Amino acid sequence: MAPTIRSAGLLAAGALLLTSGCAALSDDSGSSASGSDSEKVQVAAAFYPLEFVAERVAGDLADVTGLTKPGVEPHDLELSINQTAALQSADVILTEHGFQPAIDDAIEQDVTGDVVDVEKVVELRKADEGHEDEHAAEEEHAAEEEHAAEEEAHAEEGHDHGEIDPHFWHDPALMAEYAEGVRDALSKADPDNAETYAANTKSLTEDLTKVDEEFETGLAQCKIKEVVVSHDAFAYLDKYGLEFESIAGLTPDAEPNPAQLAEIGEHAKEHGVTTIFSERLVSTALADTLADDLGLKTAVLDPIEGLSKETEGEDYLSLMRQNLDALKAANGCQ
Repeated sequence: MAPTIRSAGLLAAGALLLTSGCAALSDDSGSSASGSDSEKVQVAAAFYPLEFVAERVAGDLADVTGLTKPGVEPHDLELSINQTAALQSADVILTEHGFQPAIDDAIEQDVTGDVVDVEKVVELRKADEGHEDEHAAEEEHAAEEEHAAEEEAHAEEGHDHGEIDPHFWHDPALMAEYAEGVRDALSKADPDNAETYAANTKSLTEDLTKVDEEFETGLAQCKIKEVVVSHDAFAYLDKYGLEFESIAGLTPDAEPNPAQLAEIGEHAKEHGVTTIFSERLVSTALADTLADDLGLKTAVLDPIEGLSKETEGEDYLSLMRQNLDALKAANGCQ
């Protein structure tokens, strides 16, 4: 009997180890051990502003996966296997077509969830709407072929936004419109909780309206109307009466040539600009160099495209208010 008992004990121990090993593998793969989490709506949000809206509208009724982690420049995102799996299994996918090529490609491959594209919910402005491209008019004929080559290169890199300015989230009113689209998608996926999604959206809209009003009041009387920024991510803020001149284009990697830098410097001098704004997540070298050449100050104006290591404890609302404070200080607003 002893060998039989020993064998039975070994078999039982082996079965216990096997069971524990399977549980560990399940945990490592990201599978939920509880049935409650799997019953929640699964949301995949492409980058931070979309993630912020999803978390506010969903509350604790959904699991929101942000695909762009703090410290990652959204344009440069490369999806991991787990992130691709999150996209494929999501009930609702929040994205902005043309902003992140890796996510566009993944969505085209194999997703079954409801894709909520920003441009289907919010009316995006044209890239040159509201301000003239002073450089293009002067260089159009001399640099036509070079410009075409640059456009082609950016398109190949997936950084070409075409004629659309994607940075809608700098207008809190448009963020409120987008929240309604997220609300509708969540209500479709989870109709039993539609009233809660509606209430959460109303609360978020109230917060966004308050920030909008703060910008209206805070920037109503500014001694300086011109703002020089790292890249062309702030045009939606011109609704508050400011005019933005960018060192780079719609993406942070679109660097200007020396002639353009010189022209931006002259523009800054002419309009009494006191501060050259750099940003987080990308190099500050161009902004720092220009500021040094002109003897001006530097400060940070956050595009809020993604969180950084320094701001991952902040949220969209607090970062917008930080930007407001920075603009008021630089432009002498009362």
